[in-house]
Amino acid sequence: MKKIKNIMNQRLIFLDWILYFIFFLLLFSLFQIIFLKREDYKQKLEDLTNVIVYGESAPRGRIYDRNYRLLADNQAVSVIFYQKEEKITVQEEIQLAYQVSSHLELNTNKLNLRNLKEFYVACYPEEAKKKITEEEWKKLERRELTLTDIENLKIARITEEDLNIFSEEEKKVAYLYYLMNRGYSYSEKIIKNENVTDQEYAYFSENNDHLRGFDTKVTWERVYPYGDTFKSILGNVGSIPREYSQEYLNQGYSLTDIVGLSNIEKQYEKELRGQKAKYQKISNHRIVLIEEAKRGQDIVLSVDIELQKEVDRIIDQELIKAKKEANTKYLSKTYVVIQQPETGEILAISGRQVLKKNSSYETYDITPYSLTDPMTPGSVIKGASMLVGYNTGAIQIGEYTTDECIKIANLPPKCSSHQIGRLNDITALAESSNVYQFKIAMKVAGADYHYNQPLTINEEAFDIYRNTFYQFGLGVKTEIDLPVESLGYSGKSRAVDLLLNYSIGQYDSYTPIQLSQYITTIASNGKRLQPHLLKEIHANSSTNEIGILLEEKKANILNIIVTKEEYLKRIQEGFIAVMEVGLGKRVMGDSPNPAGKTGTSESFIDTDGDGKIDTATTSNAFVGYAPANNPKMTITVTSPDVEDPNTGISHRTYMNRLIARKISNRYFEMFPES
Repeated sequence: MKKIKNIMNQRLIFLDWILYFIFFLLLFSLFQIIFLKREDYKQKLEDLTNVIVYGESAPRGRIYDRNYRLLADNQAVSVIFYQKEEKITVQEEIQLAYQVSSHLELNTNKLNLRNLKEFYVACYPEEAKKKITEEEWKKLERRELTLTDIENLKIARITEEDLNIFSEEEKKVAYLYYLMNRGYSYSEKIIKNENVTDQEYAYFSENNDHLRGFDTKVTWERVYPYGDTFKSILGNVGSIPREYSQEYLNQGYSLTDIVGLSNIEKQYEKELRGQKAKYQKISNHRIVLIEEAKRGQDIVLSVDIELQKEVDRIIDQELIKAKKEANTKYLSKTYVVIQQPETGEILAISGRQVLKKNSSYETYDITPYSLTDPMTPGSVIKGASMLVGYNTGAIQIGEYTTDECIKIANLPPKCSSHQIGRLNDITALAESSNVYQFKIAMKVAGADYHYNQPLTINEEAFDIYRNTFYQFGLGVKTEIDLPVESLGYSGKSRAVDLLLNYSIGQYDSYTPIQLSQYITTIASNGKRLQPHLLKEIHANSSTNEIGILLEEKKANILNIIVTKEEYLKRIQEGFIAVMEVGLGKRVMGDSPNPAGKTGTSESFIDTDGDGKIDTATTSNAFVGYAPANNPKMTITVTSPDVEDPNTGISHRTYMNRLIARKISNRYFEMFPES
């Protein structure tokens, strides 16, 4: 017994120690909770009890032109909406619709026959059931019909006599009931967001606590003080596209947010996006504002909207006039880009299309296609071709040759547009000699040319040409600050005659913005600048004044042409000669000391809509800058399909030249100090 007693005492002592240890742990845990981790637990409690919710999309930042003229602003929009409560019955919703309909003005012209029949089924379910035969109910039990089939049968069998039970006022209730139940069951339904009166807004705001799902809010929509001018480049805003929903959710957006969908609005979404109002949820029916919504940052663009208006006007005027001329059957569009050579800023960019409507012509904005609609440019690119000759040693500055048709065996002769005779590199540019470029290309390709004999070339010559053209922005992305841009078209065949075609701009095709970057590179002494529309970013302000400057866009040099300075200067001399004594004389009108290059090319189009090119056309282009000694602007004008060369009609429109002349004149009238 003594031994057993000792064992029991030992066990009790051990048990005591265990209890002491547990008690110590409990005290230590309490000490941690009360003293060491007090703030952590307080924060967790606050996180669990204080629910933060966010309001609607905040107003977006404003968009201005370079002179701080407002291009895109926000306008408050009053909205009345309905969100179905859980467990609300059909009859309760009908009663609710009757209750509020007298406080709303609704356009019942949008109520269709099916909407009215569905309302009849909801109001008179027993009468609607009688439209179904006993046999059809049995088929439903046997699963030969579905509930949807039964509902459709009810709708189909409701007669005009049945519907005569509804008065005009009740038809408004029916339309309201339809608005309350369209789309997903428990999603927010917009009842009215246009022409909401103060009385309507006040009624729903003041009575939302007992209107069971009806409420009001203020949202925002874009307004454009200059109407449609430049609107296509400003872009659209709207709901998040379904295919991008996850991407936006990962960035902290809600699926109901309004975002930029295209062009400037999309490109600068991060800057323009507003900051939503923040609320603390107190109960299911009460929230408290803790942080007001803030408008997004304001951005200033490089464009001059008054210049833009003039460019649009001149293109429209000349397009419509040209369509009334002979032999312009396929002419439909023209693009113009004006840049500032020192910075790469775009001062104006326009694309206009003309279409016949009834008996007259109307023009439409297609400006975004300036980045995606390539054209065979013709002789405007001969500056880049000439540089290939200089860089490779195929020609020397001032070198003379004879302009004579080139004839390769089994191919038609390849000539200049007119007989020029003996000429050097400057005259070759001024008179747009094709033959001068052909002879350069053959030398670059290591060809041994003899009249009407086969010709073999080193195909690497294509790479030599393209690598030089790339440095000017021809055949590569310009990196303009817009979300969509095309590379143009690059031919795959390396046939001997196509190399000659390439050298005169008759093979690869380029977009208007690529050609603009090309001429701007020449004007800026070989610096390829990123063309850009953004000029400044400003903080939002609480007034109508623009906020403080946050960031200014600097000129971004993408590359510098690899060549000798004397070669580039020689090309610039050639471009001056084009405008003084050559084929471009007077194309830039009264512009001071202009330089530039004209171009005519053979193009091909699909005229019957079968996806296959079937008709040859002639296209025109012009690129230029002024003043040549200190360029302040560059201008690019491309006019595809101005002529059908197969008609036998000798008339050719001068629309492209007229547009270039009038816009250049207008530019220096508006900015005489340039």
